[in-house]
Amino acid sequence: MSATNTSRYTAVAIALHWAIAILILFMIWLGWNMEDNETRYQLHKSIGISILLLSVARVAWRLMNPPPALPADMKPIEVKASHWVHMGLYVLMIAMPLLGWALVSTSKFQVPTVLFGTVSWPNLPFLGGLRGNEIVHAILETLHSKGAWVIIGLLVLHVAGAIKHEVSGEEGVLKRMIPGLFGSTAAPQPPARGFLVALGGSTLIFALIAAAPLISQSTGNASTPAHMPPAAEGEAQVAAAPAIEPNWTVDYDASVISFSGVHDGNDFTGTFKDWTADVAFYPDDLARSAVLVTIQTGTAATPKKLYNDSLRAPEWFDVKTYPAATVRLSDFAKTDTGYTATATLQLKQRSVSTPLAFTLDINGDVATLNGEAMFDRKELDLGQTSDPNAQWVKDAVKVTVTGQATRK
Repeated sequence: MSATNTSRYTAVAIALHWAIAILILFMIWLGWNMEDNETRYQLHKSIGISILLLSVARVAWRLMNPPPALPADMKPIEVKASHWVHMGLYVLMIAMPLLGWALVSTSKFQVPTVLFGTVSWPNLPFLGGLRGNEIVHAILETLHSKGAWVIIGLLVLHVAGAIKHEVSGEEGVLKRMIPGLFGSTAAPQPPARGFLVALGGSTLIFALIAAAPLISQSTGNASTPAHMPPAAEGEAQVAAAPAIEPNWTVDYDASVISFSGVHDGNDFTGTFKDWTADVAFYPDDLARSAVLVTIQTGTAATPKKLYNDSLRAPEWFDVKTYPAATVRLSDFAKTDTGYTATATLQLKQRSVSTPLAFTLDINGDVATLNGEAMFDRKELDLGQTSDPNAQWVKDAVKVTVTGQATRK
């Protein structure tokens, strides 16, 4: 190995190089070991977008901070080979995440992307018309999977070339990317510049992409919709029902509507944060009793952001088209343990009735209620595109109501 004191890469270039390299190697393994594993699938997408962000930053940094010249003892053919291998890696570092992003965006299974369980990431908007197109999706899937093998081949050439220059008595290149381990190097020339432009600019672009759906949603909420979705038969029935004259005032701070189910063998629970109820209840005259609950389905919240994003999607609550659901309680009856009522849920284009069993403790003018009802998500057309056979999410959904109300 020559003692020539060549310039090394900048610290930022070195950090980006090794960060991307480690992530790519992990992604290759993850891509082959994520089938039927939702956590790994989300991690694969999260790391893919991270590689895209880092690669954009690395390209920007390289444009402002050219790499040190290759050793003078490299043969011309080796210089050309090094150039084309590097070019191929740069292209694929950006193309592979973009292909994966397009693959997710065109899938008929619209599983939301939540980066590291925290940041909602949108689909590519210009591919919305190709969603569910099996031919396009198959082409993208082939390109994405075969691209992994191309990356592996280029990585092998990249590593083999670096090792060859170290062991063949040449000046070597590893010390430029691992300072101090394979020989001394001089500081980068000229000094590094453009950190905020490369890293800050790339981060800002990706932040704007992540925020785009929120900006669009807030803009849409500020305007009046041009039309309302057509009413289903059940909606007409609810609208035609007699108006309720409440004789109880609900204490919303002490009342909760929650739901629970099973996903991938694990129990999950959630609550609706925004709902109202008109309550007319007469313990001595149950025939006069009626309750109408209006739920803003977009406020469904669970401890897991992926679930929250999924519930808002078109195949679940479809909150953009149907922002509210209603539940009407009727046919009240006394039982040995409390009361029962028929709960008619109007959700999207479906109207489903199921028994609600509840207890009611009336102390003076304050009533405390605890009740449960079971619904079938298949009957409500929830998640029937991605999971019609309940392979991932069980059909049974339990709704629990606890609350207090004061007599008017």
